[in-house]
Amino acid sequence: MEVKLHDIGEGMSEGEVVQLLVNPGDVVTVDQPLLEVQTDKVTAELPAPIAGKIENILVSPGDVIEVGNVMLTINPAQESERPPAESTERGWRNHNRILAAPFTRKIARENGVDIEKVVGTGPAGRVMDEDVINHMKTSVKKPAPIKEKKEVRKEAPHESSTTTIPFKGRRKQIAAKMSHSRLAIPHVSHFDEVDVSNVLEMKAQLEQRGEAISVAAFYIKAVCTALRDFPIFNAVLDEDEGVIHLKPSIHIGLAADTEDGLIVPVIHDCDKLSVKEIHKEMKRLYEAASTNTLLPKEMSGSTFTISNAGPLGSTGATPIINYPEVALMAFHKTKRMPVVGKNDEIVIRSIMNLSMTFDHRIADGAHSMRFTNRVMELIEQPALLLTELK
Repeated sequence: MEVKLHDIGEGMSEGEVVQLLVNPGDVVTVDQPLLEVQTDKVTAELPAPIAGKIENILVSPGDVIEVGNVMLTINPAQESERPPAESTERGWRNHNRILAAPFTRKIARENGVDIEKVVGTGPAGRVMDEDVINHMKTSVKKPAPIKEKKEVRKEAPHESSTTTIPFKGRRKQIAAKMSHSRLAIPHVSHFDEVDVSNVLEMKAQLEQRGEAISVAAFYIKAVCTALRDFPIFNAVLDEDEGVIHLKPSIHIGLAADTEDGLIVPVIHDCDKLSVKEIHKEMKRLYEAASTNTLLPKEMSGSTFTISNAGPLGSTGATPIINYPEVALMAFHKTKRMPVVGKNDEIVIRSIMNLSMTFDHRIADGAHSMRFTNRVMELIEQPALLLTELK
């Protein structure tokens, strides 16, 4: 039986083989992982569709293969046959070795580093990209020192060789997607400042009552409410048909930074959730993203994307739109600063920068600013969100 690469993600056309979990001659059971494949959205194990013996393996780690290509073949087992436990255990033992992300393993593999000899500095001893690179630097044998002689003329030191990181897999697929978006969409960005003091105060009050809700959940709820008022930013352009489709549902993409690169998990039907429910779903998705356990359906279908860059220290940016969406809003650093309040008195408030990037084919600057003003109004007066619990 031929085992082919099937579509494990929305719009997927190819994937990179990260590692093989079986060898020719291994006896496998149904649903036992055979190999690990990485796409621009997810790293997934492909299971055995039947029980039997691995006959031929036609791919190697690092190969980029298209959907529909044959990866390996399995000789089906007879009903009376049972796989030996030793073979099954070997497959799992190979899979459950040292903790490291697939991209980290690739760096090690392609630079001839035995990852099991690298000391991991991440959580639970996880091997990070930097650990592999540092291991490569420290493992280079240094030449024995030469005693300096006055009569010997010193030569200029040779430039040390550079360290390379492979540009393929998810990194290359992200690059292709970003390039396509940048070329296809005329991006325009504008910036503003929003007073988040009242949101922070409400957050503190909730914490006193035992409710821990992140401020980002309030921001997302404000965006969802504004998207209902300005549906042009929750749309997709069909140039072939000459129409703009206004999406009936609001699915918010969350730009997430992971060890393997940028991915965008999605809060589906976000406008139907309360602030508390948004917080719980957002936390769950970020945790799944950090452990590379997101399902394909949890990374597809977004209609508008949000980037919460503030915790990393960003004061402003011009993000690239998550094609084929219409816009992306980014929340940046919050600062305590003096502002002019009522009666011209100077007061200290918490001010956050935000940026709005939109497709100028579909919306104009005035539309974007009105939408942003609505988001800011809801953030500055979070009590208004109490009427938007669902």
